[in-house]
Amino acid sequence: MSQFEVCSKRLMDVLLLMLTIWLWLPAIAVVALLVRARLGTPVLFVQSRAGLAGRTFLFTKFRSMTEATDSQGRLLPDEQRLTSFSRWLRSTSLDELPSLINVLRGHMSLVGPRPLLPEYLPLYDLRQARRHEVPPGVTGWAQVNGRNAISWEQKFELDVWYVENRSFWLDLRILWITLFRVLKRDGVVQEGHATAERFRGSGSLK
Repeated sequence: MSQFEVCSKRLMDVLLLMLTIWLWLPAIAVVALLVRARLGTPVLFVQSRAGLAGRTFLFTKFRSMTEATDSQGRLLPDEQRLTSFSRWLRSTSLDELPSLINVLRGHMSLVGPRPLLPEYLPLYDLRQARRHEVPPGVTGWAQVNGRNAISWEQKFELDVWYVENRSFWLDLRILWITLFRVLKRDGVVQEGHATAERFRGSGSLK
């Protein structure tokens, strides 16, 4: 991205967040109280993710799993640590609200490829790696075109399409579509998995 594109995108992010702070900031407070009451502490889930140019940052969202363990003290599989409240939290995307703080801090944008684990970086092919040419987003072209219901390869192709076609108007379109996708609650879970299967390299998920 050119410096002008970076600054323009950053300006739009901050402006939109400031105009809607009356909506999302109280929502964060309410959901935090609900998570504390239903799942306990910690309320937040913090994890290292790869952002622009592959640089890592601490990604934050609301915790949505219990700490349930087996008889040996090992964490149970994801699907066994999800409660009805957890599933509701994810289906409404309310667990993603704290990532708006990442946007304010400049680690993310409102729109862009989703930030993924740094361990995936060496697994991308050259085309897939282009997803890191722009800041990661809270929502993105892949999220409004299937989210977790499509394969990794499909998501990465959609991410690269966004990189190649990004514009102010496309960002507004994605934000608008996101509102309807969230209300519809579709594509949150990949079939056969509690969330999405881990990426193991291009061509590994057939």
